[in-house]
Amino acid sequence: MIAILTAFEQSRGSLSLTQIADEAGLPLSTAHRLVGELTDAGILANGPHGRIQLGLKLWSIAQNTGRQLRDTATPFVQDMFSLTGHTSQLAIRDGTSSLYIDRVYGPRRVPRASRVGGRLPLHATAVGKVLLAFSEPWVAEAYLAGDLKPLTPRTKTNPNTLAAELETIRANGHATTLDEVRDGASSIAVPVYHTGKLGCAIGLVVSSDAAADMHRHLPVLYGTSKRLEAATAHIPLETLLGAFLDPKRDPKT
Repeated sequence: MIAILTAFEQSRGSLSLTQIADEAGLPLSTAHRLVGELTDAGILANGPHGRIQLGLKLWSIAQNTGRQLRDTATPFVQDMFSLTGHTSQLAIRDGTSSLYIDRVYGPRRVPRASRVGGRLPLHATAVGKVLLAFSEPWVAEAYLAGDLKPLTPRTKTNPNTLAAELETIRANGHATTLDEVRDGASSIAVPVYHTGKLGCAIGLVVSSDAAADMHRHLPVLYGTSKRLEAATAHIPLETLLGAFLDPKRDPKT
């Protein structure tokens, strides 16, 4: 059942039973039986043309994931959008990915690379580079020793180049990208601390033709970071991140 639900992680729409079986690595008969059980429970739902989609019950349950962080952070993310007019977002590190916890989309036409609940590789995004730069040193060392895949021709994948960039980010206090996730989309981000430790990253996504001017929004980003830090200081980090912290996970993965 977990394999079947995971098949929908990369899909924004419905899947055929054959696609679900292939993605889950299950015989078609087994997939048919399990999909039927999940549909009866409301976890999955029948869509048009015999296809299967996620059910409302699963959506309802999922709303409780990370609610403490989302409920606390949402007003601040909305303020960033109100003050800048650009897509505003908050992300945490989930293994080797930036996991997007909250996002407010701007009206400007900027290529979308992710969504709330979506993930992107750390080395290609401004929030991801912030999460790498301001985490404990071993995090960046382990990440840069891995497989760094390009998302566009401008994605930096050379470990030495990225290591030097992370040093610059630490010195400057913010990170930027230009066409590294999607052509036409650029970003800028800063860290948010929690009782002296890196908690998350907040940032803006702007069209690349406006990238030269995005540094003017740094006062808004730094101000929002300080306000969010103050608003969450009384909440233990384990409580704030809740389900995003897996107690069984090796801390160095």
